[in-house]
Amino acid sequence: MTEFITYLNFDGNCREAMEFYKGCFGADLYLLPFSEAPGDLPGSKEAKDRVMHATLSKGSSAILMASDTMPGTPFQPGNNFSVMIRCESLQEIEGLFAALGEKDKVTMALQETFWAARFGTLTDRFGISWIIQLETS
Repeated sequence: MTEFITYLNFDGNCREAMEFYKGCFGADLYLLPFSEAPGDLPGSKEAKDRVMHATLSKGSSAILMASDTMPGTPFQPGNNFSVMIRCESLQEIEGLFAALGEKDKVTMALQETFWAARFGTLTDRFGISWIIQLETS
């Protein structure tokens, strides 16, 4: 694993929140709005004014990541975070995903995406949400 990162979710105000945190931490901000996603991404047209992904970084380290929920998705302040793990190999990501998701809720099966070699999300038996990613080479 290369790092663990806290991943926050917002209900349409991700840009505002991340701009605020940018100022607080004196960090750099990268934003990817849904409007820049491939056209075949489900729900991207309805979410065009929302943020698909944001990374706040300082130096070479990411310190916080975030996104907006899709319109109409239930949103619960206080439970709007996940732990993101960046993996180093296919073997590592598959093993971690299987171990954390044993007998629990997989919300997005591990798969190749336009932003990652493998990406998946799940909630473990303790109710913790995990985002697991293997970067493209």
